[in-house]
Amino acid sequence: MTPSMYHASIPAFIRMMGNLAEVLKKGATHATSRKIDPTVLINSRLFPDMLPLARQVQIASDTAKGCAARLAGQEPPKFEDNESTFPELLARTDKTVAFLKTFKPGQIDGTEDKTIHLKIGGESLTFKGMPYLLNFVLPNFYFHVTTAYDILRHNGVELGKKDYLGKF
Repeated sequence: MTPSMYHASIPAFIRMMGNLAEVLKKGATHATSRKIDPTVLINSRLFPDMLPLARQVQIASDTAKGCAARLAGQEPPKFEDNESTFPELLARTDKTVAFLKTFKPGQIDGTEDKTIHLKIGGESLTFKGMPYLLNFVLPNFYFHVTTAYDILRHNGVELGKKDYLGKF
């Protein structure tokens, strides 16, 4: 039996974007309570050659909305990538979730063999739907959500595994 492309993607994206929003709220609260300029956290990185928190959130958002749109045969919406505050990052997570909630199973299911073309950093990539979702999108999405969590945790925000996984 082939797993449902919809159920392997949209609910997972919505759940983790919601969990990411809760992690960001804790980051904002931490900055306020510790009298830390929030931009310090927004611009923090785990290592100098890694992207900062804001960019991790933007890429997680882009990955989720891009996957849903491409599988459904739509053009992914473009967001400005100019978020520089916790409220702006939270608005982006909300906007991403709202977009994801517009998809129905019939738009995504049956795309296992759909050809997906991407241009990333000047490189052209071609996938079939299921390998695109399972081997490219989901690992990339979880990497950026995890890295956002790790940046905040590394900077002293009191987060645990339950914050990452969310409520069941």
